[in-house]
Amino acid sequence: MGSLRAASINRQIAELAGSVAPDDVTVTIFEGLHELPFYNEEIDEAMNAEAPPLAPVAALRAAAADADAALVVTPEYNGSIPAVIKNAIDWLSRPFGDGALKGKPLAVIGGGFGRYGGVWAHDETRKSFGIAGARVVDSIKLSLQFTKLEGRAPAEDAELTASVRDAVGKLAAEVG
Repeated sequence: MGSLRAASINRQIAELAGSVAPDDVTVTIFEGLHELPFYNEEIDEAMNAEAPPLAPVAALRAAAADADAALVVTPEYNGSIPAVIKNAIDWLSRPFGDGALKGKPLAVIGGGFGRYGGVWAHDETRKSFGIAGARVVDSIKLSLQFTKLEGRAPAEDAELTASVRDAVGKLAAEVG
């Protein structure tokens, strides 16, 4: 999740994804993005060679490796990817060519206050995860302009709830 705020609308969308997921699908929200150090190849190489892995990095990589698919819920910050998402992508892209999400289906949804509801950030996030090795499902797109919620929580919007349910169901169907 790209927003670190406890009450963010994107967090609420991620929680909604868990509540509307098909019965055979479990949605787990990874809570440790704020604990990750900025990606540094020297630290990563040292962890792989002689040093034990940093706990936050090991937790992120284990969560990604254990997942059948990834649903990334993110806002747009200043027209681009939030730093915590880009940093997570960098950690998950290693070892190069064999990262924890290699070949796994991944979709990006969420929203923002901007005119395009996060479209730019979502496009950049899809591109970066694709380069990092995930199998990006481009047919799953949901970029919500927050003003359309008119002050309601995401779960109170029937159209958004249906769209999130559809996104989770389509992503689950991509798991082979």
